Amino acid sequence: MHPNPSQAAATLTPLRRFAGHATTTCSAQASAYGKCILATYTDVRKDACKEEFAKFGACLRETMKRKW
Repeated sequence: MHPNPSQAAATLTPLRRFAGHATTTCSAQASAYGKCILATYTDVRKDACKEEFAKFGACLRETMKRKW
């Protein structure tokens, strides 16, 4: 018998849930942050991608608050 998807998600560790959200729920924000890092990696400056990182972090915090 296969577990109910909501039960399976509830048994995931916080780190696994975090990883899942980073690659699915917050993929647009993660992509924007990654593109910024890629575009600026040869000219590293403090806070170069601060705005993109903030949006990605906010998305992850919001989705991790939800109960699955």
